[in-house]
Amino acid sequence: MKRKRAKYYLIPAILCMAGIVAIGYYYFFTAFAAQSDSKQYVYIDDDDTSDSVYAKLETLASHSALTGFRTLARHYDYDEHVRSGRYAIEPGMNTVNVFRMMKNGRQEPLMLTIPECRTMDQMAARLSKKLMLDSTSIAQALNDEDFCEQLGYDTCTIAAVFVPNTYEVYWNTSIDKLMQRMKSEHDKFWTEERKQKARTLGLSTDEVCTLASIIDEETANNAEKPMIAGMYLNRLKIGMPLQADPTVKFALKDFTLKRIYHNHLEVNSPYNTYKNTGLPPGPIKVASIHGIDAVLNRVAHNYIYMCAKEDFSGTHNFATSYQEHLNNAARYAKALNERNIK
Repeated sequence: MKRKRAKYYLIPAILCMAGIVAIGYYYFFTAFAAQSDSKQYVYIDDDDTSDSVYAKLETLASHSALTGFRTLARHYDYDEHVRSGRYAIEPGMNTVNVFRMMKNGRQEPLMLTIPECRTMDQMAARLSKKLMLDSTSIAQALNDEDFCEQLGYDTCTIAAVFVPNTYEVYWNTSIDKLMQRMKSEHDKFWTEERKQKARTLGLSTDEVCTLASIIDEETANNAEKPMIAGMYLNRLKIGMPLQADPTVKFALKDFTLKRIYHNHLEVNSPYNTYKNTGLPPGPIKVASIHGIDAVLNRVAHNYIYMCAKEDFSGTHNFATSYQEHLNNAARYAKALNERNIK
């Protein structure tokens, strides 16, 4: 009789347990993402709470998966362990895997491309679109003398620390870690061979970047950059002002100028290479790798003048005499006037 009663109660208990397991499986082990066959990302900020995380997951998770996530979050005190980051939710990941990933901070890095920006404010704006950092905090750091000094630069030369390339970083990296990474990549880029070439030219690595930045603004034609580098190095050697139009644009902070007139040359700025001899205080943009290597591998020649070609090919006419240069400049000015370029 007792055995029959035990059997009578055992069957419902087994069925109840099976039901609990089935419900648990439904909430915790079914696919997390709702109707998605591709990888999706959730971005968790420093100020996010468990409630704001739920709100971000609502657009990604199925109703059952989100219920399971909430249950796990309550059980494991997720509100006290919210970790910022960029988390990848792969197709087929279940709720438990997603929760563990986010609770343990196992975020996926992203590929960050450093752009060839003209100003550090532009750099801040571009980086903030890819990272958790806001543009204001980045700009404040890059324009802070003490911050730049910790990296071995000042606010004029800080652009030289950036080597425009693509790097794997975490979305929630701090400005300090980001800039330490940029310094590390800079040091890797500046091999002993490159540094020796700079020393041969009598330039520091920062000065190479400064000259390269001017050349980058003079032309987008990488094949011609070593020729232009040779011309500017000739001017530096004889103490002649660089007279580079891009430095005037930088001094005026007006990058829309298509023609430089005499009144523009009167701007009082250390970046005005018509008024000042030698290199400006720092790069006028983040120098390209092509520009840097163009300086290091400059073409040796006797030209000290150049003028944009009148065919608007983006290349230049070079001259050794001032009269020859004036003839080249006259042809270019005529072409500008014919096209009504002001």
